[in-house]
Amino acid sequence: MGDPGAKPDFKRLWNEVRERLEASLPRSTFELWIEPLEVAGARAGVLYLSAPDNVRAWSERRYAGLIREALAAVGSELRDVSFSAAGEPDAGQGASDLDLNVNYTFDRFVIGEENQVAHAAALAVAEAPSEAYNPLFMHGPPGLGKTHLLVAIANYLASSAPNLHVRYTTAERFTHEFVTALRTEGVEEFKRRYRDLDVLLVDDVQFLEGKRHTEDEFFHTFNALYEGGSQLALSADRIPSELSDLEARLRDRFEWGLTVAIEPPNMATRLTVLRRLAREAGVEAEGDMLVELARRIDANVRQLHGALTRVIAHGSLTARPLGTELLDSVLPKGAARAKSTPVEEIQQEVASSFGISRAELVGPARTTVPLRARQVAIYLTREMTDLSLPQIGRLYGGRDHSTVLNSLRRIEARFAEDAKLAGRVRRLRDAIHSGDRGVS
Repeated sequence: MGDPGAKPDFKRLWNEVRERLEASLPRSTFELWIEPLEVAGARAGVLYLSAPDNVRAWSERRYAGLIREALAAVGSELRDVSFSAAGEPDAGQGASDLDLNVNYTFDRFVIGEENQVAHAAALAVAEAPSEAYNPLFMHGPPGLGKTHLLVAIANYLASSAPNLHVRYTTAERFTHEFVTALRTEGVEEFKRRYRDLDVLLVDDVQFLEGKRHTEDEFFHTFNALYEGGSQLALSADRIPSELSDLEARLRDRFEWGLTVAIEPPNMATRLTVLRRLAREAGVEAEGDMLVELARRIDANVRQLHGALTRVIAHGSLTARPLGTELLDSVLPKGAARAKSTPVEEIQQEVASSFGISRAELVGPARTTVPLRARQVAIYLTREMTDLSLPQIGRLYGGRDHSTVLNSLRRIEARFAEDAKLAGRVRRLRDAIHSGDRGVS
């Protein structure tokens, strides 16, 4: 797929996808968020699209799921989509076999007091693999930049040391690939893929907890790479000693190198992030709107990004200026303070609103009402807690992370088209914060 001569095929494929999207979306939505996208290439099952700065973030957040569905509908072998800025090098080309977010670089990482040590350590690993800190273990709650730094290492090495064999993965993907290898008798190929590396970067290693066969395989993979002089960099939501369901021998190895925390961003960092995001989106906020938004969202960068995206979208759809009045209507004061809100409370509030039981909400039913209620509850759980996608899935009937992600994408896509549903979610959010009941 790296052959430039094949690129027109990708353009033809994109035209087919665009036709399907044009038929399923309102004309104004298509013209605003889909039409500006252009195909940049394809690699490793991923279609790469480029977009102007003021379109990219919203299109990726709201319509990536619909694009994936359209790819499947037209029979493409490509199953994923990634976005880059217009004018950037063709993301589908190059010698690397990595599937990386090209926006996750060291230059784009906002440094503050709470993450400067982690940033410096990750950069040191990228500049001198196996010579600085091995392994590097970064920990902290979701949404603070651990994935950004791991992928930044991979992106840095892809450009500065293209001959190195680098792999970024998640513990969940590692587990899935290992289980698949066991079922298909492809274990030797799996071992070759993960042990013939110069650098291995693994996200969310807490996902290995309780999976004894996978833990055992990861233990041997870790040993083989470490003893062979390869670099390892890992992330988790807790320090190694708190991964109590993980084998002691793995916890011990995770602490052999440097363990560094990433803390929630302080006010100055949050404001810097918001100003950068607004600048990249090509919008100007009135007065102290960004300052007020930074005050209201203090959990993590992911929630900060999501909140600003919602405000920009509402401003675009309603032709209202980006000021505190718009902010109050989209994100009422106190609406972001629920990271400790019990999931059970969210589930019960949503179930009551839709007139179903909590058991139906988390159960297997695929009929319209339980399905929509479940999507709303998952969306609010993602927004109002620090739980990861796998953790949320376990609380909603044992669903896997891809199902949770699909639910998030579907409900977010509906918000721009269904004002009644968006209003209902806002009322639910307010009710959960205030403790009021009976939202409909």
